[in-house]
Amino acid sequence: MILARRADAAMDLPMTQAALPKPRQSLRQQEARDAFLMLLPGLLIIFVITLIPVLYTFILSFTDTPLSNPRPQNFTGLQNYLAFLKQPLFWQTIWRTFYFTVVSVGIELVLGLAIATLLHSRPPGWKFLRTSLIIPWAVPTIVNGALWRWIYNADYGALNGLLLSLGIITKYQPWLTQPDLAMNLVIVADVWHSMPFIVLILSAALATIPTDLEEAAQVDGATAWQRFWLIRMPLLKPAILVALVIRTVEAFRVFDIIYVITQGGPAFRTVTISYLTYLESFSYGKLGSGSALSFLISIFTLAMALVYIRLLYRPEGRQ
Repeated sequence: MILARRADAAMDLPMTQAALPKPRQSLRQQEARDAFLMLLPGLLIIFVITLIPVLYTFILSFTDTPLSNPRPQNFTGLQNYLAFLKQPLFWQTIWRTFYFTVVSVGIELVLGLAIATLLHSRPPGWKFLRTSLIIPWAVPTIVNGALWRWIYNADYGALNGLLLSLGIITKYQPWLTQPDLAMNLVIVADVWHSMPFIVLILSAALATIPTDLEEAAQVDGATAWQRFWLIRMPLLKPAILVALVIRTVEAFRVFDIIYVITQGGPAFRTVTISYLTYLESFSYGKLGSGSALSFLISIFTLAMALVYIRLLYRPEGRQ
């Protein structure tokens, strides 16, 4: 009798254990459904605002659609893409865009890291400096472009007035009409506007680094440079990666500041790939080729982001 009861209890036990997860599983499924329903309005908005225009532009890139009738027509296949890849003007524009991106983002990263390190050491007046850094970043890009166009003005610009008062120049210079200088002047304006963004990201990352690590390294005789390079830099890599990816994408798609300051001149020497897309789409009225250019921009920016991730990102356990 005792053995029979134990056998019956053993038979009932798996059934009881098998029955227990069912309510939990259904509860989990119900929570997943509720979460999806709450996310559904946001997903629909993203689909309508983002995905549909992207798909529509992708379709236009395979057509010869004019601006006067922006409905997909005259299917041309890959002709728009191949035509740009064969044009020397396209590759010159790509080179100028890469030059703007590399120089602008490189200067911003170096200066941003230096200023963030300075703020982290908390010198006298560091709170005022940290607050004042937000001002250039808070200025809209269009306003920033108008400000620097006034500074570079050949007749009454502040740059000419400053250099003339210091005796560096003897007469006012038309800075923006010099082909070899115009792009570098735009880069200066972009660095002034965007560098505070990198400073804020790196300052926040520096604040999370434990002070015990640097103190222990200092006790072991490590120099200030060794502490910076061997302790801070590895811990700053995730923040640097985020800053580089965001700023590279923004810099490679630069349009508004160039439109305001130089409008692509002089002699097309400041035309970037985004500005060329604007010219193709709205000045020349070729929506098909302009759409193809916009997707080429996406391919280049995605490639650069992947390069950054490959060089800087190291999963845990793969150092």
